[in-house]
Amino acid sequence: MIEIKTLATGSTGNCYWISDGSTSLLLECGISFKQIQKALNFKTSDLAGVLVTHEHKDHCKAIKQVADRGLDIYMSPGTKVALGIEHHRFKAVENKKQFRIGTWTILPFDVQHDVSEPFGFMLANQDGERLLFATDTYYIRYKFPGLTHLMIECNYSQQILDDNADHGRIPSFLRERVMESHFSLENLIAFLKANDLSKVEEIHLLHLSDSNSDAVEFKKTVQAATGKVVYVA
Repeated sequence: MIEIKTLATGSTGNCYWISDGSTSLLLECGISFKQIQKALNFKTSDLAGVLVTHEHKDHCKAIKQVADRGLDIYMSPGTKVALGIEHHRFKAVENKKQFRIGTWTILPFDVQHDVSEPFGFMLANQDGERLLFATDTYYIRYKFPGLTHLMIECNYSQQILDDNADHGRIPSFLRERVMESHFSLENLIAFLKANDLSKVEEIHLLHLSDSNSDAVEFKKTVQAATGKVVYVA
């Protein structure tokens, strides 16, 4: 049974803990290692590894600290180069080539963000559960059969973003940057409708914008569109 815990989400830092009952992983490490330790009640020795989607600090702030503590960190070759840090615990994994960490089989896949080589990850355990993790992308080109859990970005709604820009609350260039680097509510709904959600048990909405989102409305909208249990991280 997959267990999911959000340690931090959003522009100030992203870090999530998952477990299938046998192998525990971190997804991202964008907060300090002290914060990670505290959030996990100092049980970090149980962690089998860390997946990092890209090099922005809100996703990898503690990457060297985590590696120094003996945890392998998996990322794309482009992210590894962009970090500019050499460490024997940094492991480059290839796009659409499966690898294993403990009881998880993990498939990295390319996403669309304003960085060198961002990844999403599809994780399958030995019980047949399949978890999709995707954040910081304005589009996902793939379909994923047999999903049971989704952890997916829902950063903004086009209506709120446009309203904020039109009324001068954010500059127009920032509107364009958000649209070219993050997943909107509208794109998320389209993605969900394009996939078979028949086995999905729960959907976790991640990385909501502080100013361009509405957590209550986003949850209602996704629940209405999917009929699934929805959590807002």
